[in-house]
Amino acid sequence: MEVSLEDIKKPIARELDEFEVRFRESMKSNAPLLDRITHYIVTRKGKQMRPMFVFLSAQLAGEINEATYVAASLVEILHTATLVHDDVVDDSYQRRGFFSINALWKNKIAVLVGDYLLAKGLLLSIENSQYGLLQILSNTIREMSEGELLQLEKARRLDIKEEIYFEIIRQKTASLISSACACGATTATDQEEVVQRLKMMGEKIGIAFQIKDDLFDYEEAEIGKPRGIDIKERKMTLPLIYALNKVDTATKRKMINVVKNENQDLEKVAWLIATVRSNGGMDYAAQRMNEYKEEAQKLLYSFPESDARHSIAQLIAFTIERKN
Repeated sequence: MEVSLEDIKKPIARELDEFEVRFRESMKSNAPLLDRITHYIVTRKGKQMRPMFVFLSAQLAGEINEATYVAASLVEILHTATLVHDDVVDDSYQRRGFFSINALWKNKIAVLVGDYLLAKGLLLSIENSQYGLLQILSNTIREMSEGELLQLEKARRLDIKEEIYFEIIRQKTASLISSACACGATTATDQEEVVQRLKMMGEKIGIAFQIKDDLFDYEEAEIGKPRGIDIKERKMTLPLIYALNKVDTATKRKMINVVKNENQDLEKVAWLIATVRSNGGMDYAAQRMNEYKEEAQKLLYSFPESDARHSIAQLIAFTIERKN
C-alpha cells in the first residue's frame, strides 16, 4: 500500500502547521519587489520533506522545542536559496511545474534573491543565538557548492568514476537531508553520538533519494517514453556510469559522443537509454539505492520504537517509491 505524505506527517502535523506560519513570517521583506518574489516562493513550496526530517529527528532524539522551529526555518530558507541559484546555474525556467524565479524576473534578480535568502538564514540563526545550527548549515552550503563545481568540472570531460559520482551526490543532495536530521537532533539532545547517528542516517537517505532521481531518466514517463533529461544536461548518473564500464570500447565512444554532442537528437538519446538499460545500468543503480535504504533503516532502528521512528521509516520508503 502506498504511503501518503499526510500519513507520514501525523506525529508532527501540529508542529508543521505552526512552522508554516513562522516560515511565512520569516520570509517577509520591506522591499515590495522582494516581498512579491518571496510570497511567490512560499506559495509554491514543495513537499516539506526537509522540515519533516528536522521535526521527526528532534522527536526521535528528545522533544521538539523553540530551537527546532528555528532549525526547520533555517533549513528551508537555505534550501530555497540554493534552488533559486541552481535554476540560474542550470538555465532552468521551471521548478515543480511552475516558472522559476529567473524565468519570471531574470537572472540578476534571481541571484540577488538567493543572496537575500542566504543572509536571512544567517540572521535568523544569529538572532536566536543558534550558532551550532549555523555551523552545521554553513558547512552544508560549502559542501553543496563544492559538489556542484565538481560535477560541472567533470561534465566537461565526462570522466566520472563511480566513487566521484558518490562524492558529488553526497555533497550536492545528501548533505542537506543529512544536516536537516542533524539540526533537528541538535535542538533536542546534547548527545553528540545521537546527532551523528541521525546525520549519517540522513546522508544515506539523501544518496538513495538521488539515485532514485537518476532512475527516473531511464524509466517510462507518462507519455510512454523515457525522459532523458539528465542526458540532455550532460549529467553523468549512476546507470550511465555503470553501463559505460560494461560495454566495448566502440560502444562506449559512441555513448559518450551522444551525451557530449548529440544530446538533443531524440533518436540518439533513445538509443543511449536502451543501451544503458540492456547493459544493466538501471538494475545496478536500483541495487545500490536499496543498499543505502537498508543502511539508513539500520541506523533508524537503533532508536526505540515510536511514532517518529515509524514516520521516518515511511519517509525512507517514500523517497525511493515516489513517482516524481
